[in-house]
Amino acid sequence: MTRTPEEIKQAVLERYRSAARQAADAPACCPDEPTEPAAACCCTPAGFGASAYSDLESGDLPEAALLASLGCGNPVAIAGLRPGQRVLDLGSGGGLDVFLAARKVGPEGFVYGLDMTDEMLDLARAHQRQAGVTNVEFLKGDIEAIPLPDASVDVVISNCVINLAPDKAAAFCEAHRVLVPGGQFAVSDIVALRPLTDEERADLAAWAGCLAGAITAGEYAAGLTAAGFSGVEVIPTQRAGLRAVAAVIRATA
Repeated sequence: MTRTPEEIKQAVLERYRSAARQAADAPACCPDEPTEPAAACCCTPAGFGASAYSDLESGDLPEAALLASLGCGNPVAIAGLRPGQRVLDLGSGGGLDVFLAARKVGPEGFVYGLDMTDEMLDLARAHQRQAGVTNVEFLKGDIEAIPLPDASVDVVISNCVINLAPDKAAAFCEAHRVLVPGGQFAVSDIVALRPLTDEERADLAAWAGCLAGAITAGEYAAGLTAAGFSGVEVIPTQRAGLRAVAAVIRATA
C-alpha cells in the first residue's frame, strides 16, 4: 500500500497539533522510554527532545519552549553561527532552536522559523512574547515550498523534521535555493539504517513518529548532492530505535 503525500502530511499535521496542545497545557514526561523515535510525544529517549539540551543555560528562554522540544539533537550547537547571520529553521515547532539561534546571531542577525502547523506557530509566538525576542519571525509554510526569496539566508538548520517530508528532493532543493552561495546546511535528523520496505513506509503513525519517512545516509547524501550541495557529511550520533539513528547532517550550498 502506498501513501499519498497528502495523507502523510495530514497524519503529521494531526500529530503535531496534538503535541502543541499538550505542550501548551502541561508539558510532562513519561517514565518509560519508547523503542522508536516519538517526535510528537515528550516520552523520548535520552538525548532526544529536551534532554538533547542538557548542557544548555536557558537564561531568559521560556522553560516551556525547552519542554516543547520534539527534536533529535541540537542543530544550533553544530551550525557554528556567527553574529549578523540570517538563519532559517525548517519545522521550528515551539521555537527553541529559533531562540537559541537568535542569541548566536545577535541583534544584527535574524532568524526565521518555518512551520506548517498553526498550533505550533501560536505556541512559538507565545514563547517569543514571553522571552521578548525581537530578531525572529515565525512563518507558516511547507519545507517543500519555502516562502522566502532566493539566496535570503546564510544558514539552514532543522531538528528531526526533514524525515517528515514526503518529497525530500523538493525540501533539499528549496533549502539550497534560499541559501546564499557558500551558505551552510546544518541539521539533526533521523537516518534509516537500511532502506525501509513499502509496508514500513505505509505506516502513517510511523511517519508522524519520525521513522517511516527516514532515508539512509547514502540516500541523504545523494539527495543533497543532487540539489546542488557539496561537502556533504552524515554523522551518526545515537541510536533511535532498531531501524534508525539520529545523525548530524552538514553540507555547503
